[in-house]
Amino acid sequence: MAGPYNGEPGGALLRDRFTFGPLEEGEALVEPILGSWEANIDHALARSPIDVCSSRGEETVVLGNLGVVRVLKVNAGSRDVQVREGDLCLLMPFGKLDRFDYAELAYAYDCPGTIGLLAKRSKLDARLLLPIPEGTAYSLPQWAAYGRYFTAWDNWHKAYGCWRTQVADDDPANHLVFGWGGGVAFAELLLAKRAGFRVAMTAGSDERVAFLRENGIIPVDRRRFPALSLPTREERADRERHQRRRISMEDFLGVVQELSDGHGVAVFVDNIGEPLYDVTLRALAREGVVTTCGWKAGMRLSHLRGAESISRHIHVNTHVWRLPDSPGIRDFQEAEGWIPPEGSEVIYDFDRVPELADDYAHARIGSYFPLYRVNPL
Repeated sequence: MAGPYNGEPGGALLRDRFTFGPLEEGEALVEPILGSWEANIDHALARSPIDVCSSRGEETVVLGNLGVVRVLKVNAGSRDVQVREGDLCLLMPFGKLDRFDYAELAYAYDCPGTIGLLAKRSKLDARLLLPIPEGTAYSLPQWAAYGRYFTAWDNWHKAYGCWRTQVADDDPANHLVFGWGGGVAFAELLLAKRAGFRVAMTAGSDERVAFLRENGIIPVDRRRFPALSLPTREERADRERHQRRRISMEDFLGVVQELSDGHGVAVFVDNIGEPLYDVTLRALAREGVVTTCGWKAGMRLSHLRGAESISRHIHVNTHVWRLPDSPGIRDFQEAEGWIPPEGSEVIYDFDRVPELADDYAHARIGSYFPLYRVNPL
């Protein structure tokens, strides 16, 4: 990503050569194979919520912080490096860690000096490479979407733990977990289903409705509530628009009441943000949890603190996951098959990355797991 932004989703992308220095101690030279297109790339290209070039103090940034790479060379030096030449690995997107090993700055996003996977070659700290299990039962495209699953693992366990502090022993089968559509929400709902909850999620296309149903999640067709999002700035004076929203909201809340036996949502996975936040809170049960690990459309939120306190709502906010937890999450995926269903990914070749950026920004991708291929296997 380089140069001034022209307002188009792929407008900040520039195909060019770049150079980096020799491998320092503890670094690995890698060849990216498959990258996962994540919301953080979309945010970087839109220069919102931050301009990562300005934030990093760099004119050019190579994006792409989640994907599968092949290790070409390792300069271990005196450091304890666990990867070898030829290993296929997952990149852990940690730039700067805090004292508890959570991400403070994200690799190939807002952490200066980090080189992402949208390049034919890259070098990085070898400690960020997590080998794919030998003899894995799953394909590289299935593994390449791990970022949504690792993020979901951390967010779900924090949200579920908070819910259990107030609802200590009731059967989860009596409670509904709901999510606005997205790959992370999909992965979380599968964990909630494993824990015994009823699970439901919105979807905006026939393809996604069928996909959710095939995976044991109750699909709620988003198209039934066409005016559910907050009016735009231009629409705020339009009384008819507000009336249409009230109707959409009442219809949606009616569905939630039916699915939850009239109690509301126990845990609501809301990675959308401002346009739907008031709907999320209205749908939430007493002692309910609203949990988020992203901000697809609006970070600035507001609510009535008194109402949230009286309803004993808990708000959970997480980001990425804890680095030392990575091997355990990977091993759970391998052992339990908690991984994108085979064939559910969509892959764009490297030359089509600008098209991928545009399709993602305009919601033209049916899959929850869009990938890009950098080098052949």
